[in-house]
Amino acid sequence: MCNVALLGFGTVGSSVAKILCERANTHLRLTHVLNRNVERKKVDWLPSGVQWTENIDDVLSSDAHIVVEVMGGLQPAEDWIRRALQSGKSVVTANKQLIARCGPELIALASQRNQQIQFGASVAGGVPVISGLQEGLAGDELFKIRGILNGTCNYILSQIEANGIPFATALREAQKLGFAEADPTEDIDGLDARAKLTILARVGLHCNVAPESVMARSISPIDVVDFAFASQLGCTIRQISWAEFRKDSKTESQEGVLFAAVRPSLVELSSPLARVEGSQNLVVATGTYGGETVFGGHGAGGHPTAVAVVSDILAIARSRQSGPQSATSPAGQPVEITPTVTADFTAKHYLRFLVKDRPGIIASLATILSRCGVNIDSVQQKPGSTKSHLPFLITLEGCKASLVEQALQQINSLDFLVQPCLHMPIL
Repeated sequence: MCNVALLGFGTVGSSVAKILCERANTHLRLTHVLNRNVERKKVDWLPSGVQWTENIDDVLSSDAHIVVEVMGGLQPAEDWIRRALQSGKSVVTANKQLIARCGPELIALASQRNQQIQFGASVAGGVPVISGLQEGLAGDELFKIRGILNGTCNYILSQIEANGIPFATALREAQKLGFAEADPTEDIDGLDARAKLTILARVGLHCNVAPESVMARSISPIDVVDFAFASQLGCTIRQISWAEFRKDSKTESQEGVLFAAVRPSLVELSSPLARVEGSQNLVVATGTYGGETVFGGHGAGGHPTAVAVVSDILAIARSRQSGPQSATSPAGQPVEITPTVTADFTAKHYLRFLVKDRPGIIASLATILSRCGVNIDSVQQKPGSTKSHLPFLITLEGCKASLVEQALQQINSLDFLVQPCLHMPIL
């Protein structure tokens, strides 16, 4: 029998407890539940033998073999996970921000203590992308991972596209339905997806990068008109997380360069990324030998995330039965590459302007773009708009993002702009 202690009894924690208690023949036994204000959290459907506590020492001194952390936040979660590993207990966590920042250290600590730390639920909820990259695609040499990693953003963008509503309205609806938090900053500004991309880059591309080194852009400037323009280009708009490793051909160094970013982007309607609706997640891993592999499904919610957590618990329980040789998880393999990180992708670009109309606007923009070495591909205008708030689109030929940003530093100071230009790559 494998004893399990649960830290956190919220949406995910209660779902994990329900699966552990209802699923037959797993040889898993829930022994402890830790939460603040446990008297208010207690439920009558858990077995009478489960110990409820508010004291982490009760868990660390217990006979639990696996500690499951589903509280969220960096502290006290980090401290408690470290103490659990040091006390000889394996750990399962769904804490993406913690794994993104401290993953290598915690993996090393687990290995030193002959324990495991599993974090399959930290990315894409119930989609088994972590185990898929670690084990299913271990024989390939992956060099690129793309995905839609935040269901809140995808739901909001889907609503703007389908119903023609402004961003603020779509966000309020997402909050009412529970898809978005009261403070949605971490989701809409790309910080949630950035943490997940950091984990995927580490697991799939063996690139050790700090979350702060990856550029993240908000979806909040996206408006209905952008979906109209995107449609004319045969595209839609999604928040895309992208990490692509390239070796340094000049030096033959293994460190190389990691192109990585999280930002709203135009994707062709034929792409699998364009067909992801609502709060679902999708990850596309590309390898040298196996080509593209797609992982998709529900990326959030209590039950899908709990399935991933319980799958990790079962993996640890199986390895315990196999003996000490299996004690170190695949995640314990050393990270060997610390690449330079940049968002300077080469791509076509989408520039949407909102201006007070007057003669010479296109000429002014073309002059600045030309001076920065950027070529215009097309110009499109939405008919029927007022002269004081006129939206129009300029698409650019393929070029480095840094050249476009250089031009926009000059363009955004021009007096005919009603708001700063919206810049997105066309993937």
